[in-house]
Amino acid sequence: MNAAADKEFFACLALRHCPGLGPRRALPLLTHYGSAYAAVQDAENWRRLGLVREADLVRACRAEAWRSGAEEEFRAARSLGLNRLCWGDAAYPESLRQIPDPPVVLYFAGDAGLLRNPAVAVVGARECTNLGLASAERISSGLSAAGLTVVSGLAVGIDRQAHLGGLSGPGSSIAVLGAGLDQDYPPQNGDLRKVLEARGLVLSEFAPGAPPRPGNFPVRNRIISGLSLGVVVAEAARKSGSLITARLALEQGREVFAVPGPLGQPAFVGCNDLIRQGACLVDKAEDILESLRFALRLSLEDLSPATPDFQAPDLPPARPPQEEPLRPVPRAAGKGKAKAAPKPRPRPEPEPPADLPPLERDLLGLLRRDRKAHIDTLCRELDRPSAEVGSALLLLEMKSLVRQWPGMCYTLFEDEEAYGN
Repeated sequence: MNAAADKEFFACLALRHCPGLGPRRALPLLTHYGSAYAAVQDAENWRRLGLVREADLVRACRAEAWRSGAEEEFRAARSLGLNRLCWGDAAYPESLRQIPDPPVVLYFAGDAGLLRNPAVAVVGARECTNLGLASAERISSGLSAAGLTVVSGLAVGIDRQAHLGGLSGPGSSIAVLGAGLDQDYPPQNGDLRKVLEARGLVLSEFAPGAPPRPGNFPVRNRIISGLSLGVVVAEAARKSGSLITARLALEQGREVFAVPGPLGQPAFVGCNDLIRQGACLVDKAEDILESLRFALRLSLEDLSPATPDFQAPDLPPARPPQEEPLRPVPRAAGKGKAKAAPKPRPRPEPEPPADLPPLERDLLGLLRRDRKAHIDTLCRELDRPSAEVGSALLLLEMKSLVRQWPGMCYTLFEDEEAYGN
């Protein structure tokens, strides 16, 4: 970073640490001056220009009440070598500039170019069902295959499955943290985070060293929705934090989608409530692409010609709904009763790919035998270190052959009953 960039970064930290000046109050200053440095330099005129109303706030900035906090964060970010994006940087995502309270600084690890891609957030419960995981994987992989970036919060459960689905295609995935970028949280997703930093993007607005406090997560949710054209809630109970993201999306003018669940199932009460309140019911990526058709067109028109490697979304053609013709119900010969539908045949377990490495094949064999197993059990059974087994399990997750459940338990991907046993 050059001296001018460091100066702007330090000025952003001055705004962040100025008492009483949060992101919402900082936005008029940044919009008026175009840079944090110019805003801090002209603090004495903030009230005269109608940018702030409180004299105490102006006095705090001019007295440099922010200095100790800003200097501490500046030194910590420099010592860790963190990449950052300031509000005035050209690479700062325009979608975030449009929300009422954009972060003045973002720290990141990975490919910041993903911030130029049209994105959709996929969020949901940590304690989730197999139905929710299947929906998150199906929707996220479909969106990524169409070139859209999948945004989520790197939590266990639905978020993890959303990131895995996003990483499976060219759209890739962005994780937004509720802690400092140097924090290993949640530890269960350390393997996934390494892949995101190598092939996707990890973001945080929190200072280095900031722990994952409960109050951080509703704050980070505005970034998840702000980066996205729409938010998909794949599974949510009545008091799920995912509903906060959905509410923020509505306040930011984003679309809200929800995956329906069985009536009376507590894990899907939040989703079903969203649908009753007007959220778009979706089951697959094509539903979302169709609903976001015009927003995607505008987003693609805004993309710079300097991004030739971007894969444009494969949008479904717009066509009016067609009624399915009614067909007579077949009746048994000589009887007035309808012929009973044939019973479905048991679905055979899919054979693993022939080129699967031995460790991954052994893991599948154990899970086929035991149906579900903790990672420690798998390590003991195979007499392999946890890092080696964990890496192999992540690769199997990305191949949609196994699923991780809360508590570091694993099942075969298609086993819908094992986790509940």
